[in-house]
Amino acid sequence: MAEITRALMVRVGVDLAKQSIQVHAVDAAGRRVFARALKRDQFLPWCGTLPAGCLVAMEACSGAHHWARKLRAMGLDARLIAATFVSPYRMEGKGGKNDMTDAAAICEAASRPSMRFVPIKTCEQQGVMSLHRVREGLKEERTACINRIRGVLAEYGLVFGQSPKRLRAVLADVIEDASNEMPARARLVVQRAFDHWRELDEHLHWCDQQVGQHVRASPEAKRAAKVIGIGELGASAVTASVGDFQAVHKRRSVRSLARDRAPAELHRRQGQPGAHHQARR
Repeated sequence: MAEITRALMVRVGVDLAKQSIQVHAVDAAGRRVFARALKRDQFLPWCGTLPAGCLVAMEACSGAHHWARKLRAMGLDARLIAATFVSPYRMEGKGGKNDMTDAAAICEAASRPSMRFVPIKTCEQQGVMSLHRVREGLKEERTACINRIRGVLAEYGLVFGQSPKRLRAVLADVIEDASNEMPARARLVVQRAFDHWRELDEHLHWCDQQVGQHVRASPEAKRAAKVIGIGELGASAVTASVGDFQAVHKRRSVRSLARDRAPAELHRRQGQPGAHHQARR
């Protein structure tokens, strides 16, 4: 009986979680034929019993690209859907938001002919994306560090030019200047924060070097870098996130994607206020 039920499955919605995975399978008529929570180590063996070419849909969340690569290697039609496109199909009124309703909503969303699926990333693409995420985190941490230094200095009436470059040029002298009223402990605090700032700069420099290596090694990134207003950082981010670069037909589309992936870089190039301006406040 179980074999007959699995043969009827044409579409499966999967809600991924850390410890368990909820599946919701339907037949060609859209009737539910299977709905159950599986442990992580049970999921792939269960998928191995599905008919070849069965559509298995998941939300594009953490770990989804890994599972999609595994499922495609098994001969299944793995698809990823952005969470924004799943929400309209969630039947929260019948039982609230939970893993079961999420899996059912994903299964329903995957049935729509006009549904836009997320391209499945390769391991290399995800490696480049991890580089950009770490870089963005370091950049935010550097901004916070600079603001903390400014806050300490302001407590003693020491206020300097708005750009980080101006502050950095005078900070060492300020720490050593005995004429200001900063106590010894505050000087040690500012010195330690200054050392951390320089360390973050070194980490960011390393990230930029890795981005440059990716662009030089990727033909798609080289082409994207030629679009006015993108540069190496935006080109690296957009080629790693898009997947199929042939899907982007217009330069305007490439610039729009790059703006989403590397907003601060594009803001600097286009003279618009970006995240780096936060350090000036």
